[in-house]
Amino acid sequence: MVDAIKFLIDFVLHIDKHLFEIVSKYETWTYLILFLIVFAETGLVVTPILPGDSLLFAAGAIAGSSGGLDIFYLMIILFIAVFAGDNTNYFIGNYIGPKVFEKNYRLLKREYLEQTRTFYAKHGGKAIIMARFVPIVRTFAPFVAGVGSMTYKRFIGFSLLGSLLWINICLWAGYFFGGLPFVKENFSLVVLVIIAISVLPIIIGIIRNRSRKE
Repeated sequence: MVDAIKFLIDFVLHIDKHLFEIVSKYETWTYLILFLIVFAETGLVVTPILPGDSLLFAAGAIAGSSGGLDIFYLMIILFIAVFAGDNTNYFIGNYIGPKVFEKNYRLLKREYLEQTRTFYAKHGGKAIIMARFVPIVRTFAPFVAGVGSMTYKRFIGFSLLGSLLWINICLWAGYFFGGLPFVKENFSLVVLVIIAISVLPIIIGIIRNRSRKE
C-alpha cells in the first residue's frame, strides 16, 4: 500500500516524464490508457485519487511539443471518457445511493439524503460544473447527484457543459503553455500549482464554514 502511494505521488509529480514514456512505449494505445484513467477517475467512486487536471495538462503539452499525441483525438476520446464516467457514476448513485439510506446509520442517515436532494434542487447544475475542476470532488459529484435524485434530463446538460469546459481548458492550457522552457524545466512545480488552484475552492469553503460557526 505504501509503495502504491509512493508510486502515485511520483507519477503525479513527474507526470510529463511518465506520460512521455507511455507514449514512446505504447504509441497509439496511449489513447486507450488515457481513456481508462480518466474514465476511472470520473466514473468510479473508489478511484478519486487518480490524476485528472495534471494528466490532461501533460497530455496537451506532449501534443503541443513532441507531436506524440494529437490534440483533436485527445479532445474527442477524453470527452467521451469523462461523459461516460459521469453517466456511470450518476446511475451508480441513483441505483445504490437510496438503498444505502434505507436505514439510519451513525454517519449515513436519511436526513442526509434529503439534504442532498434539496441542495441539488437549488444548486445542482452549478455544483456539477464547478466540481469538475476540483480533484476528488468531481468523482463524487455525479454520484451524489444520482443519490439526490436530480433528474437525468437536468443532469446530462450540466454534465455535457462541465465535461467540455474541463477537457478543453486543461488540454489547451497544456498545448499552449506546456512547451515553454520554464514549464518544461519546472513541471513538478507547475503540477503542484495546478493541484493547489484546484483544491482552493474546498479550502475557502472550509474557512467560510468555520467562520460562520464562530
